[in-house]
Formats: sequence, C-alpha cells, structure tokens
Amino acid sequence: MHSTSPTLWVVATPLGNLGDITERARKVLSSVDVILAEDTRRTGKLLQSLDIKGPGFISLHEHNEEKRIKKVLAHFDEGKNAALVSDAGTPLMSDPGYRLVRACREHGVRVVPVPGPCAPVTALSGCGLPPYPFSFLGFLPRKEGQMRRLFESFGQTGATMVFFERKSRLRETMQLAYESLGNREFAICRELTKDYEEFINGNLADWAEVSDELRGEITVVVGPPVLEGPASEEDIFRMIDAEIASGDKPKIIARRIAEKVEGWTAKAVYEKVTERKKGA
Repeated sequence: MHSTSPTLWVVATPLGNLGDITERARKVLSSVDVILAEDTRRTGKLLQSLDIKGPGFISLHEHNEEKRIKKVLAHFDEGKNAALVSDAGTPLMSDPGYRLVRACREHGVRVVPVPGPCAPVTALSGCGLPPYPFSFLGFLPRKEGQMRRLFESFGQTGATMVFFERKSRLRETMQLAYESLGNREFAICRELTKDYEEFINGNLADWAEVSDELRGEITVVVGPPVLEGPASEEDIFRMIDAEIASGDKPKIIARRIAEKVEGWTAKAVYEKVTERKKGA
C-alpha cells in the first residue's frame, strides 16, 4: 500500500465488532511506517486482536494535536507514510485529526481516506428516522446555554440531528432538546455493532420514560419537526427551503416531503418546489 509519495492514510477502524475491519484497512495498517493513534494502548490491543503486526506509534489526541503536527510533517519529509486512526470508527468525526489533515494538504502531503465504520451513519441506517438531510453535531457543549443555542440553530434547518452523548448527561440533554426543539422523534443508539446493540425509539415529549440504566457508547438521533394534522402551505415552503440546500432534484425533494406530511401529494409538493425555485 506504499505510495510513490509520502501519504497520510485516514483509516476507519471497528466501532466494536472486529469483523467490520476492511481488507484495505488491514493492508494499510500493516504496511505504513507509523500509526498516529488517539490512544496507543487501545490501538495496540486492536491490532493484536486483529493479528495485524503494525509499526510503531505516535500519540495524537485532542490535547497534543497542534504540538504533534511539526513532528509528523518532518516524518513525511523523510519520505515515510503514516496512518491516522481514532479510538473507534472514522477519524475526525468528533475526534482529533482535522488540523493534521489540513496541515498535510498545505504541506503537499497526499491524504487518502480509507472508509469504513462510522457511528453517525451506522445510527442513521438502523434507527428508522429520516436519514437525510442530517446535521452531525459531534459531542455537545457542556454548558446549558451553549447547548440550547446549538439546538435552536440547527433545529431551524428542519434536518435530522445526530450527536454523541455521555450516559451521565443523557437525561439532561434530552430534556433540553425537548425544550429547544419541541416534540420530535428520537432514537438512542447504544453499543453500535456490539453484542448488546440497542435502538430505543420514542418522542421527546416522553423522554423521561427512558431508563437511567443505559450503558456503553451512545449516539443520539433527533428527527425533523413533527407536523400534527395537515401541513399548511407555509409549512411546505419552510420544508422546501430546508430541503433545497441538499441539492437534490425537485422530484426527489417533493417525494421526501410528501412522505412526512398529511394532506399533500408528491405532485402538489413538486409544484411548490418549482414555484419556490423560480422565485429564488
């Protein structure tokens, strides 16, 4: 897998199920000169479990990423390759690596993603809520005011929202989501790809019914606004404005909106989409 020029491979690793490692990821991790790991001990155990005899490691996490960039670039200047991994899933998805990737591109280093497991996409594929358009919020801010503003800002787009949350803060977060967004469908997706994988679906108005005993890694999906009764023309135009940003064709947008609302056919919504586009 060595390139003719120094390369940073951005490698996705299993969320929990080791069977999700790709053959390409195996080859890259076995062939690079060094692995940049969020937690070198955890990645070392992963490679051992996968029977991959990898190279040495350089620690790269949220607290030292800026300091490590110069060292990593010097490594590339020697003509060597490196693989970037996070603790699980796809690097940069709420994990360190963005600054390094940017610096590598500015430095002329080739950057190649090696796609694979990704918690937000895995949650969307299994929860049964509208998968697109969606906004990924990563880990939410710790302060209540910042979290509330984030919900209110992205809530106006009408898109599904996906974020990570710690079990100790989950109930507080769900209550704040209800206060900020109103009653929407949600899915709590925990222990994705693992033996105890679970999808808990409900409405934010009933969030208190969720057990306090949830364990493991948690990904939360909050669906788009729920319209009660037939949608008004104003509702339709608001949904169209949010959907147009996706860049999809009018017929696709119309069909998607019609599936969410009462009293409107795809043909009727399509007419409103074309009307909106002409007036834009």
